[in-house]
Amino acid sequence: MVITVNNKETELSQGSTIADLAKQLQLPEKGIALAVHNRIIPRAQWTEQTLQPNDSIVIIKAACGG
Repeated sequence: MVITVNNKETELSQGSTIADLAKQLQLPEKGIALAVHNRIIPRAQWTEQTLQPNDSIVIIKAACGG
C-alpha cells in the first residue's frame, strides 16, 4: 500500500502499524512525534495504530533553541 510521509509517497505492507513505519524509516526512539492526518499519535499507541492506504503522515522532530 502507498502512504504519504512528509509529502513523499512511501510503500508499506498492508496492515503495517506506525511502529512498523518508524522501524522502516529508521527513526530515532526519542525526539520525534508522528501525526496521522494532522493528529498526533502518542508513542504508546504506535504498535496498535494500523495505517491505511493513502494515510498522510507527518514526522515532527524536536528542535532546541530559542
